[in-house]
Amino acid sequence: MFSVERLRVLRELADRGTVAAVAEALSMTSSAVSQQLKVLAREAGVALLEPDGRRVRLTDAGHALVLRADDVLAAMDRAVDEMASYRGMPRGQVRVASFPSGAALLLPPVFALLAGSGVEVIAGDEDLPPSKAGSLLADYDIVLSHRDERAPALSGPRLACRPLMREPIDVVVARGHPLAGRESVRPDELADESWISVRGGFPVDDVLESIATVTGVRPRIVQRLNDFRVIETLVASGYGVALMPRYAVAHPDLVILRLEGVRAARVYELVTRAGTQGAAVGAVLEAFVAAAQGVVGGE
Repeated sequence: MFSVERLRVLRELADRGTVAAVAEALSMTSSAVSQQLKVLAREAGVALLEPDGRRVRLTDAGHALVLRADDVLAAMDRAVDEMASYRGMPRGQVRVASFPSGAALLLPPVFALLAGSGVEVIAGDEDLPPSKAGSLLADYDIVLSHRDERAPALSGPRLACRPLMREPIDVVVARGHPLAGRESVRPDELADESWISVRGGFPVDDVLESIATVTGVRPRIVQRLNDFRVIETLVASGYGVALMPRYAVAHPDLVILRLEGVRAARVYELVTRAGTQGAAVGAVLEAFVAAAQGVVGGE
């Protein structure tokens, strides 16, 4: 029989990559982590780790056992939730990571929907490219991620990805800009503009790349910043134009222009570990769905 706790140590190693990181996450010493992994290998009767320079990495057998560890640990969580259901409604803490603008939009209604439910959301803001969202599951139960709508959904044998909502991406200009009296703009009309954009790998920058493809002109990016509040302030002050997710625009001195001829939107997704989720996690997922419907349904 495999020890559940040793399976948890193995999963942490798969998520975090090093024995030292596992030790820190589980409040153990590195030697204790290594000992637990050695015992687990004896229980399995096969090598689970192999040298990789100064570190270790999972063997094929180790990767296979991690998948089963996910199943076992998920089953344990479901058992805890099921026992809790006999005592009343789902309850417990659920750790949620989200990108800042998504958190500002959806966390307030999620908190309101869960008020008094016995389920507590512990939120963390994590501004990572969409491709890195799965790595956050080492520390969180749910990750609210976003991607360009033309990019594929995040996938993997240990991940589950649930589409949540679509948010258009628009052009924003200062009120004194020559285009400010318009409702929409064509990409070719923006060829001579100075752009304030986000860092590469994020959905807004992907749309800017699409504009380059349509116009044949590489946008002149003068600043790259990932804080939309800073971007808004610079645009409103006349230092350039920008692409902004529609529901993130808050500055009163900006004019929003719909972008013609380019698929310009980001898709919100909820990423969890693969397998059936516990009742508390399920309650938070449904609260996000309801919150998103409240946003897009109001347009």
